[in-house]
Amino acid sequence: MPATRTWTAPPSYDLRSNLRVLRRGPYDPCYRVEGGAVWRATRTPDGPATLRITAEAAGATVRAEAWGAGAEWALERLPAMLGADDDPSAFIAHHPLTREAHRRHPGLRLPRTGLVMEALIPSVLEQKVTTHEAYRAWRLLVRRHGERAPGPQDGMFVMPDHRGWCRIPSWEWHRAGVDNKRSATVIRAAQRAPRLEEAASMELAAAMARLQLIPGIGPWTAAETLQRSNGDPDALTVGDLHLPSIVGYSLTGARDVDDAGMLELLAPYEGQRHRAARLILIAGRAPARRQPRFPIGDIARL
Repeated sequence: MPATRTWTAPPSYDLRSNLRVLRRGPYDPCYRVEGGAVWRATRTPDGPATLRITAEAAGATVRAEAWGAGAEWALERLPAMLGADDDPSAFIAHHPLTREAHRRHPGLRLPRTGLVMEALIPSVLEQKVTTHEAYRAWRLLVRRHGERAPGPQDGMFVMPDHRGWCRIPSWEWHRAGVDNKRSATVIRAAQRAPRLEEAASMELAAAMARLQLIPGIGPWTAAETLQRSNGDPDALTVGDLHLPSIVGYSLTGARDVDDAGMLELLAPYEGQRHRAARLILIAGRAPARRQPRFPIGDIARL
């Protein structure tokens, strides 16, 4: 029998939208949506766990079932993962667009998994490649080198532990389309996993600094990680190909805003810059594409 827990959600809570940021592509072997349930396979400090999460009574009550050695750990931290530690009332809108997006999405919460490596490794795989390539690499590596998720859901997998990532041979990285730079970064991070996991309980500046001690991890990767592991509302992604232009166009109509311009525009939101960016993206006002898509490479063919 699975272990269970319920959580009373705030008004207008949207389970699927809030947890979607934890999914790495439509075929993520660690994440599945089936009917009204979100299934999530994870590796906790106590071992693998699978969660089945459903929202009842128009989202007011969330119920979770858990299987595996890490079930109790996962259920203990269920509210944080669902966004219970997040405080959207701290957000003050400084633009009509963010004000309207905040009004339209009162149930938005930033999840906090407390699991750094789980968020870090796929973020490393997403460096300098298309999302299609990164999602494929994550899917292949987890399916081949992870383990089947506990519980009744077939076809779900838990990612390897830190030793497992270090044992993946070079040709398997190559087969998954991961270049030497990214695979070396993952291995360096896995070798220091206990120290990196400590970042889950750090303030943003210290956590960013801790992650960036690993060669190959810069501000972009660190922010993408801490948005998920720490649920930090100020962990703004810097160095992204598209985000500055989307923020600039959404707030001012300008099309060629860079990181410096984005930081200037979001300066009034200090402490809440990641939430502001999320709301801007949700609003869906993006400039028309004026450059070719990033080409899809095929490292496995080289």
